[in-house]
Amino acid sequence: MSSASFTPPWDVQQLPRADGSVFLVTGGNAGIGYFVAEQLCATGATVVLGSRNPAKAEVATASIRSRVPGARVQVVRLDLADLPSLRTTVESLNVECLDAVVHNAGVALDAPARRETEDGHELMFGTNHLGHFALTHWLMPLLSAAPAARIVTMGSFAAKSERLDIDDLQSRKDYRPKRAYGRSKLAQMYFGLELDRRLRAADSTVASVVVHPGGALDSLTPSRPPVHVRTAGARLCGAPAALLVQGKHAGAWPAVRAVLDPTVRGGQLWGPRVFSLRGKPQRERAWNHLTETSVAARLWDPLCQPWVRHPALSG
Repeated sequence: MSSASFTPPWDVQQLPRADGSVFLVTGGNAGIGYFVAEQLCATGATVVLGSRNPAKAEVATASIRSRVPGARVQVVRLDLADLPSLRTTVESLNVECLDAVVHNAGVALDAPARRETEDGHELMFGTNHLGHFALTHWLMPLLSAAPAARIVTMGSFAAKSERLDIDDLQSRKDYRPKRAYGRSKLAQMYFGLELDRRLRAADSTVASVVVHPGGALDSLTPSRPPVHVRTAGARLCGAPAALLVQGKHAGAWPAVRAVLDPTVRGGQLWGPRVFSLRGKPQRERAWNHLTETSVAARLWDPLCQPWVRHPALSG
């Protein structure tokens, strides 16, 4: 094998440089999104934190700057539950092109009562899925202006055991919080894969990749005060779980690789190496139900609202 064709193993601690690139991370002020942003900032890229709470985003920004000297990090107000606001959010980015967006933000509810967005959508489906669907539409001109942009959709291992009810996407008939969350993430993953098929059909230079973080617990996540503080008690209680799962810093690795690794291709699924729950990121075989393209197409059709008119999204 010639040295020109050699690709070194991916090292989560030694990321390639991305100077001059601009990345948007939704929900970048906390959890996995924070660590995605922190790790991407270490590459020299400009990273924009999309957050519905600007005050929390500024705290996250200060934390990143304290750990990454010279970090190029910005904040944009982003409320995925407010669909009409997303066009204004994208316009406020004030950039000529966008090299990647990580669709990470999400809402997970435990309360038994079903809640809706102001637009009348079930809150988790409306935020986690529809919000990112609409955001992708408004971002597409900026993504298309980049040489080879990527849309990285953060799914969830919770979606592996769920199946969509196409006739009740909004969970109006039978609402169960954990199931509704899992289905909203499954819808996101279907979206990411179907999006890449449509991008390829449109000969787009943009690629869509789906990732998931495996099992990511706060108790195994290193402290980033005041964004996240891990107590000694939490560290002790979480130690046994480290055999099977990991912290949110490691849960960020598949998304970071999907943004940066030139060998990653659109339409792929990436997750942790060990039982899809922990470890370094690797490509996974698509889950059986994610290969059901007819379900993805049926999911897409009801979503073609007036705010979705880009050929790749409405074709």
